[in-house]
Amino acid sequence: MVALVDVNNFYVSCERVFCPALRGRPVVVLSNNDGCVVSRSDEAKALRIGMGQPVFEIRELIRQHRIHVFSSNYALYGDMSARVMNTLRQFAPELEVYSVDEAFLNLSGMPAADLPARAREIRQTVHQWVGVPVCVGTAPTKVLAKLANRLAKKDHQGNGTCLLTAPWHDALRATDIADVWGIGRQYAVFLKKYGIQTAYDFTQAPNAWVHKHLTVVGLRIKKELEGEPCIEWETDIPNKKNIATTRTFRTPLNTRAELGETLADFAARCGEKLRRQHSSAALLTVWIETNRLAKDQPQYSRSFTVSFTAPTDSTLLLVKAAQFALAKIYRSGYAYKRAGVQLGGLSQPEAGAQLSLFDPVNRPAHQQLMPVFDAINARFGRNTVRTAAQSAGGSAQLTQQHRLSPAYTTRWAELLTIRL
Repeated sequence: MVALVDVNNFYVSCERVFCPALRGRPVVVLSNNDGCVVSRSDEAKALRIGMGQPVFEIRELIRQHRIHVFSSNYALYGDMSARVMNTLRQFAPELEVYSVDEAFLNLSGMPAADLPARAREIRQTVHQWVGVPVCVGTAPTKVLAKLANRLAKKDHQGNGTCLLTAPWHDALRATDIADVWGIGRQYAVFLKKYGIQTAYDFTQAPNAWVHKHLTVVGLRIKKELEGEPCIEWETDIPNKKNIATTRTFRTPLNTRAELGETLADFAARCGEKLRRQHSSAALLTVWIETNRLAKDQPQYSRSFTVSFTAPTDSTLLLVKAAQFALAKIYRSGYAYKRAGVQLGGLSQPEAGAQLSLFDPVNRPAHQQLMPVFDAINARFGRNTVRTAAQSAGGSAQLTQQHRLSPAYTTRWAELLTIRL
C-alpha cells in the first residue's frame, strides 16, 4: 500500500503556525514581487479567489473581508517542509519527496486493518510536531493514493484521511478525468472528445488505444487506476540538469553597475545550488530584458553564453563569467526589468573533466575555498562572505515584499518571542 501525505494550503498553514489568530480567517500568500496569489486558505477559496489571480483584481475583496495577505517567505517554507519530511520518515522504510508539501510513503507489508490508524497517527504527529495540517490518502498505487488524498481533502466531515480498497469504482466514477494525476489539460480535452469523462471511463479504454494516443506514460496511469503498481519509487532526488536564478525587479535597473551587482548575486546563488548537488557547470548564460508590457518605452533583450575551459563550481569563476557576459550585451539608455543567470552542461566531478594544458586557474585552491564560503554563509547568513562584485544587501532588496513575515526558524534575530 502507498500513502500520499499532503500539507493543506502549505504556505498559508506555515504562516498560521506562528500566528494562530489567523485560523478561521481568510489568508492568501503572494508570489514574488507580491504579484499573484499562490496559496489560499479555505476561507479565501470560499470567496472565489483563484490560484494565480493578480492581487490588483482582489483589492476590494481584501478590504471588504479583511483578508490577511503575506509575501512569499521561502526561507520559512523550505525549513517547514524539511521538518514535515523528517517527521514522515519515521512512519515508513521508504519515502519519496514529491514536492515541497507532498510525499509518498511505502506502507507495503502493513496489515490492511492497521492502515486507518496509521494514517490518523501520521496526521496527528505532523500536526503536533510541526503545527501544519495534512491529509493522508492510502491506496494500492501512487495514482490511487493521489485520488484518495483528494477525497480526504474534500471530505470536510471526515478526519482528513481516506483509504481506498477494492472495489473503488464509485470513486473513479466521481473523479473527472482532468483531476487524475498525470493527465494534463490537453490530454483531458482530447480524452473527453472520445467520451472519456471520468477516471472510470479511462480504465475501460483498450490498452492498445491508450498506448497509441497517450504513450506508455498514459498506459501506466491506466494500470495504476486499476490497482497495478507501475510507477517506480524515486527515493533519491535527481540532480537538476540546469540551474538558474532569475528575478523581475520591483523597479527597473538603469545602470551597468546596478545590473553587474545583481547578476553577481545571481551567479553566487547559482554556485551555492550547484555545490549543493555536487555538480560543476560547463556553461553560464546571462540574459537581460526590458519591460515588455511598457509599450511606450524602448525595448531591448539579449543573452550571452560563456563556455568554461573546464567545468567549475567556483563562485569566483561564475561571478567573473557573469560580469564578462554582461559587458557583451549591456546597452545604456534602457530600463531593465528582468534578468537572470543560468548554468548548463552540468556534470559530476567524479565523471572527470578535460583540463587545459595552460589552465591559469588554481583549481585546488578554489576547491578548498568554496566549502569555507558555504560553511560561513550557512552559519551566519547568506552573503556574509561574498565577492567584491556582489551587492551589499543581496538581490532580495530588488524584489517587492511589503508583507513578508519573519524568518521564524532560520534567523536568530527573528525567533518568535513569547511573553507570559
